[in-house]
Amino acid sequence: MGIDFWAGMATGLALIVAIGSQNAFVLRSGLKRQHVLPIVAFCALSDALLIVAGVGGAGALLRGNDWLMQLTRYGGALFLASYGLLAARRAWTGGHLHVEGEGSPTLAAALAACFAFTFLNPHVYLDTMVLLGAVANQRGEAGRWWFATGAATGSVLWFSALGFGARLLVPLFEKDSAWRVLDSVIAVVMLALAVSLLLG
Repeated sequence: MGIDFWAGMATGLALIVAIGSQNAFVLRSGLKRQHVLPIVAFCALSDALLIVAGVGGAGALLRGNDWLMQLTRYGGALFLASYGLLAARRAWTGGHLHVEGEGSPTLAAALAACFAFTFLNPHVYLDTMVLLGAVANQRGEAGRWWFATGAATGSVLWFSALGFGARLLVPLFEKDSAWRVLDSVIAVVMLALAVSLLLG
């Protein structure tokens, strides 16, 4: 274990601790206490799967598949733009939202949205499969798998903190203004990511 594990955790956290589409979705679900455990588990397991695939060599194959990257790019941009516009509408209309009493989407719908945020984002492949895979494979046969384990552990810790820690902010988000600010930030992030995918 040793330094390879901790280097993997630090590198993984550096890549995922940012305001992105997936993190924004997990945060909003945590604030509303909607399917938090399945969403956190899905995100962490998806990251682990992509990290293991990258360390196992899939990142090199992905770099050469322009058709797949383009498909993911445009599909992801469309999905992010749609979700961004929905968040903008929520920010505009407002409404005093009570976290405890609001209706919840079905688990299937929540996981479908989570799937889209995770796998329709080309950056997730570049970060977890290509970048982490390349860094890990510089550490030798045993070291690369400890690095991957550390990176996957970082994902579990981050998504757990984000999803379950969000409840500490619930008193703040009983205020309509706080939801307006959050949805405004989510809208800007989603639309900016969609534009970056189209221009990138």
